Amino acid sequence: MIDQATLLTYIAVVLGFVFIPGPATLLTVARATSSGTRVGIATGAGVAAGDVIHTVMAIVGISAIIAASAMLFSVIKYVGAAYLVYLGIRAILEKAPADLAGRTLPISAGKAFRQAILTEVLNPKTALFFLAFLPQFVHPQNGFVVLQLMMLGAIFVLLGLFSTIVFALSAGGLGSFLRRNPAVLKWQGKVVGGIYCALSVRLALQQR
Repeated sequence: MIDQATLLTYIAVVLGFVFIPGPATLLTVARATSSGTRVGIATGAGVAAGDVIHTVMAIVGISAIIAASAMLFSVIKYVGAAYLVYLGIRAILEKAPADLAGRTLPISAGKAFRQAILTEVLNPKTALFFLAFLPQFVHPQNGFVVLQLMMLGAIFVLLGLFSTIVFALSAGGLGSFLRRNPAVLKWQGKVVGGIYCALSVRLALQQR
């Protein structure tokens, strides 16, 4: 079992990390603003699910393979960047409907959830983060190492989900206002698409 001092230190570090705006936060805010709070929360849940996968990868050692292989790192990085560009172009080209009162949400919560999982899993930097970050708080004298890694990963996922929900709730209210204003709505998709494209550039420029 992880000792209390290590656990409290880890929680404090993770809280600081998850509330600093990053790719996951920007994706969640973009979805919540354009499609509503429910879709924003679904995006945050998708990111959390992706982090669960990264935790498992770190535990079983797949992340170590990615860290050791420059080619594999690059392949995953560019696939993830290309996917974000695809989402960005779709958002930019999507036209705002003339009938705002009868419009449907641009994306369903289920689709946003699936896209967020794929986006998070295809970020090799996240895989390397879990590989490098979690072991720093693992001490063999505290018991089964795998169990400690699982606990640390679960805490990270839960705190990350909490932060994205907070951002989604905040952005969702702003999005409701924006969607009632046609002049703003006209440019909303372009802004959201720009965010996705900017994230893709950030991901593509990441180094091992």
